[in-house]
Amino acid sequence: MKTTEIKQNLHQNPKQNAKHGGGDAPAMGEAPIQQGMLRPALAVFLALSVITGLIYPYATTGAAQALFPYQAHGSILTANGKAIGSDLIGQPFSSPRYFWGRPSATAPMPYNAASSGGSNLGPRNPALADAVQARVAALHAADPGNTAPIPVDLVAASGSGLDPDISVAAARYQAARVARERGLPLADVEQRIAAHTRKPWLGLLGEPGVNVLALNLDLDGVKTDR
Repeated sequence: MKTTEIKQNLHQNPKQNAKHGGGDAPAMGEAPIQQGMLRPALAVFLALSVITGLIYPYATTGAAQALFPYQAHGSILTANGKAIGSDLIGQPFSSPRYFWGRPSATAPMPYNAASSGGSNLGPRNPALADAVQARVAALHAADPGNTAPIPVDLVAASGSGLDPDISVAAARYQAARVARERGLPLADVEQRIAAHTRKPWLGLLGEPGVNVLALNLDLDGVKTDR
């Protein structure tokens, strides 16, 4: 008798039964809800794909090309139509006739833009001390009479290994050597250092720096196309 009454209750009150978690009514009602959410989800996905994958990249690239063409093309320095370097990436110089840049620890060659990075040597690593001592010795060998303190950026590599600039102090440390090797007045070399010194952005952010490649090209009398 009890079994018969329960079946009759389920048959007579299906709505009440659904509210209490019985029957199949909720499962049947889920399909329309899922189908209704699928269409707007796909629409949002496609819209964001177009905006962020097409419109935004093309818009920013076009704006950069129009407003900052030199920077957008990699800040390439050219002479007589030939690329000779980038304003943003240093180059190695070892002749005493040239200003030397900050050491680079990139592999397999210095200032390798395809492998930016530092040496990852800790302050207690003997290899770091040996590298610094070797750089100090090279600076003293190139200019034995210079007894001024060596600026740290001439003996310590940067984290990127690509720094194109040195500090004003590092440039002035080398000024007498370059002037002597080239037979130029020291004042002339110092004027060129000042001409290639970058000021802090808005006068507040960053430190003044001297672009080594641009300075050395100026000393060689190379006129860049920019």
